[in-house]
Amino acid sequence: MSVDADRVSYPSERRSGRRDLRRRRRVVHLLCAGTLLAVTIGVAGYAGGLRINLTRSYPLGLWHIAPLTRDVVVGDLVFVCPPHTPAFEVALQRGYLRHGLCPGWLSPLIKTVAAVAGQRVDIGASITVDGIPLAHSRLRPVDGAGRALAPATGGVVPAGQLFLTSEFAGSYDSRYFGPVPAGGILGLARPIAVIDR
Repeated sequence: MSVDADRVSYPSERRSGRRDLRRRRRVVHLLCAGTLLAVTIGVAGYAGGLRINLTRSYPLGLWHIAPLTRDVVVGDLVFVCPPHTPAFEVALQRGYLRHGLCPGWLSPLIKTVAAVAGQRVDIGASITVDGIPLAHSRLRPVDGAGRALAPATGGVVPAGQLFLTSEFAGSYDSRYFGPVPAGGILGLARPIAVIDR
């Protein structure tokens, strides 16, 4: 009877194979534990109000949604859920904002409150609020990809609405989508670890 040498398993080879199997299992367990830890930290951070800003409107990095215990005032830097409207569907398609956990699966925005209910906003080549020019508010006819941008209509900001802007020239803000519901405010935007560009 002949024995195929390739099929013979020696005790030292079996021990080596078991060690390799145990080593692979340990690596898989460590990877799973690391992934679970990362997900847990991410969920806890999200629940605790931490957000990562990847847009150019405000510095890149880690931000915190601080509770707002008073009425919103002009100059507040806020996190706001945009309303699920056709304008924001177009914004999502064009990449002005990302998917997130706001209504319509939109991501929250970081914006500065430029006008509150009762204030008059006039939109021309730039913005005025109650007759006072708003700094860094020049409108653009097209976006960075050459697609047309239509300005919003001006007028008195309705009750329960806010007019939001950003000093970044390419920001998609109320200059283009108009006032948004104040009920979408998540809180004040506070930088934690950011990089100014």
